[in-house]
Amino acid sequence: MSAPSGKDIVTENITCAGGMPAFVARPKAGGSHPCIVLMHERYGLVQHTKDLAARFAGDGYVCIAPDVFFRHPDQDGLHRGDDRCDITDDDAIRDLSAAIDALGGISGADAKRVAVKGVCQTGRHPLVLAAVRPISAALVWYGAASKREWDTNKLQPRPLTDVIRDVPCPVFGSFGEADHIISLDDVRRFRNCLEDHKKSYEIHVFKDAPHGWLNDTMPGRYRREQAEAGWAAQLKFLSWVFDPNRDKNAITWKYECASRPDYDFSKNVRLE
Repeated sequence: MSAPSGKDIVTENITCAGGMPAFVARPKAGGSHPCIVLMHERYGLVQHTKDLAARFAGDGYVCIAPDVFFRHPDQDGLHRGDDRCDITDDDAIRDLSAAIDALGGISGADAKRVAVKGVCQTGRHPLVLAAVRPISAALVWYGAASKREWDTNKLQPRPLTDVIRDVPCPVFGSFGEADHIISLDDVRRFRNCLEDHKKSYEIHVFKDAPHGWLNDTMPGRYRREQAEAGWAAQLKFLSWVFDPNRDKNAITWKYECASRPDYDFSKNVRLE
């Protein structure tokens, strides 16, 4: 994915409440900018997430990417994908809230206009946060829809359907047709739950895109065409969300899916 020029953005590392590190990227241009809280994938705060934060900044947003796995003892193993860190929904609420609070001290950040993005393992967390704290939008990239997300356990004690019921903001979803974790049936279940609870949403499913297709550091997964299309759709959605003339009382539903006549979820495989 194309990166913005270093002349156009400013980056820095900060520490949020609780000692949580975060990477910040913001436009160099003055003025007040809407904000993105960007959650990382299962690998923690790696370069790919920082690259996405920089791209958001190049697109005119102040982006903060908190390291919500910073308490994990083996960061190297986590970054390689050899280890895993699981956080509870309450942990996510605490750390995302700390990241939003930190926006108040960042030049050019309009902390009243904040969208939160989760990816893969963290895909559900923008929804969990939105259910208890006002945000402008929840952005979900190939997460929050697999069968395990609907189960309750120690990590996620509230049923996802109840979480979605309490989300007042619009939801953006981006999924891959070739995902080996999230099937088209899963995406439709997610969509139907949003509709059942009368939530505004925009969901896109991209043909031939496997799980992790936005990550250009993993050649086996990355799909440039779909990644660029997904990013463009996300920017258009954000422009709509932050439009001061948008009718916030209107419920809007948009679902686009490109698939194959011989689609068979059981044939989708994990790619690196």
